[in-house]
Amino acid sequence: MKAKKKDIRSLTKEQLREFFEKNGDKAFRGNQVYEWLWTKSLHTFEDMTNISKETREMLQENFVINHIEVDSMQKSKDGTIKNGIRLHDGLIVESVLIPTEKRTTACVSSQVGCSLDCRFCATSRLKRMRNLNPDEIYDQVVAIDKQSQLYHNHKLSNIVFMGMGEPLMNYNNVIKSIDKITSPEGLGMSAKRITVSTSGVPKIIKKMADDEVKFNLAVSLHSAIDEVRTSIMPFNETFPLKDLAESLIYWYEKTKRHVTYEYVVWDGINDKKEDIKALIDFCKLIPCKVNLIEYNPIDDGEFQQASSRAIDNYISNLEMHDIVVNVRRSRGKDIDAACGQLANKS
Repeated sequence: MKAKKKDIRSLTKEQLREFFEKNGDKAFRGNQVYEWLWTKSLHTFEDMTNISKETREMLQENFVINHIEVDSMQKSKDGTIKNGIRLHDGLIVESVLIPTEKRTTACVSSQVGCSLDCRFCATSRLKRMRNLNPDEIYDQVVAIDKQSQLYHNHKLSNIVFMGMGEPLMNYNNVIKSIDKITSPEGLGMSAKRITVSTSGVPKIIKKMADDEVKFNLAVSLHSAIDEVRTSIMPFNETFPLKDLAESLIYWYEKTKRHVTYEYVVWDGINDKKEDIKALIDFCKLIPCKVNLIEYNPIDDGEFQQASSRAIDNYISNLEMHDIVVNVRRSRGKDIDAACGQLANKS
């Protein structure tokens, strides 16, 4: 039986150079192929024009390029684009291009389905099938950058890991993808323009601090009261707020960088005075800002957006305690592309 071909993008540049040397070619050929694969994001060996036909055939015999394909594309009336991304094994994830007047942001997925069980999120209802590989994450960014240039006339400016999946449950591959995205041999984007959003995995937050990562950290908090948070995010029982707080203090001590808390206010769930007080106390642990996010209902109506009065109470109380707060209006709601709505309905 013929051995399964290896995905060439799982090789480092050094391994590619070694491959060519072992096969009687010059090591620098590996540099050329590496550039085609990453800087130029090429998906076929035939198009590697500065390499001989024989060499391209040798690559074809030994390797595959497991690239993604944009399987479906929906455009919102506000300019948001949702992509159904088909992976090499036929599985689908979703990614989103979010435009504003000054910038375009790619919202990318890190898992097929999700490892966690947040009750208000459509993605959490999908079984986690597998982690995405670094090149599959990278390819989403490349695809959205092309769309940004095509539809909005400028290059992609920001990336958020807020699509399907919990990024910290796929930490190694997420880090490798960011290394490629920020490398001059990749997309050359600044790490300061990348935000990784987590529901809160304390051990990995500490590891990120130890690894001295340069990207931004956001935490989906939604409540600073354990009982309330566990009722909407059951995994909080495994990773309680005390552990999360300790890991965030560690993060700040190591990195000196503030954290963004993402926070949805729901009617009858976290819209009371004690909820606001608990959030203020949690915010005092380290420098931070709060993004109050508009809720986007998912079919069953169990969760409802809180009243504007409740939102205003949050804003005035946070500002009274000198905590920076922004209200984030969701985009792409008409195509189920907003926060918490990615569910592969197609």
